[in-house]
Amino acid sequence: MKFDIKELEKWQKIGIACLLVVIPGIIGWLVEFMFAYIDNGMNDFYFKGGNFLPWINIYSYGAFLMFACTYKYKEKPLNVFLISILAGGLLELLTGIVLFRGFGIRYWDYKNEFLNFNGYICLLSLTCFGIGGMALMYFIIPCLVKLSKKVPKKIFLTVSISLCSIILIDEIYNFLITKLFNLPTGPEIYMEHGIKYIE
Repeated sequence: MKFDIKELEKWQKIGIACLLVVIPGIIGWLVEFMFAYIDNGMNDFYFKGGNFLPWINIYSYGAFLMFACTYKYKEKPLNVFLISILAGGLLELLTGIVLFRGFGIRYWDYKNEFLNFNGYICLLSLTCFGIGGMALMYFIIPCLVKLSKKVPKKIFLTVSISLCSIILIDEIYNFLITKLFNLPTGPEIYMEHGIKYIE
């Protein structure tokens, strides 16, 4: 389905933007969840991410970045694929470097993966970014545009804004409130209750 953002009404853009916070973050969580399951011998399930909810923020940021970088090339799938690789790769590389050098945190390490750069990015992750960018441009966003045209305005906005708000409240709690008031994060609470967790 072809779409033109300029043809959408403001409320449609708001609702779609809210769902782009939610959907890619959940898809990213599922991908991480399955990789953790496979990497650990398919014996145990591990919770991933830094929140209560099954959502990982960098996937949502990446979705917005990929959309911004590829929208004007949406008629050229190869360009979308290559630009998504570049945008996703740069986001992952810079985020990894800043987290490690600035805060001493290493959330991922691809040193054991084929064709990697200091463990920050690798061929597999870059390929996934390319595929993800194409899925975003040719499936996820067109489906959201179609949904915004079929569902009544109030319902579409209520659902999309509510879902986005729940995610953002969870994010604010785990990355700000817990530090300000020395409260346990979602993963810490999960681990206290016996749920296996991987950062």
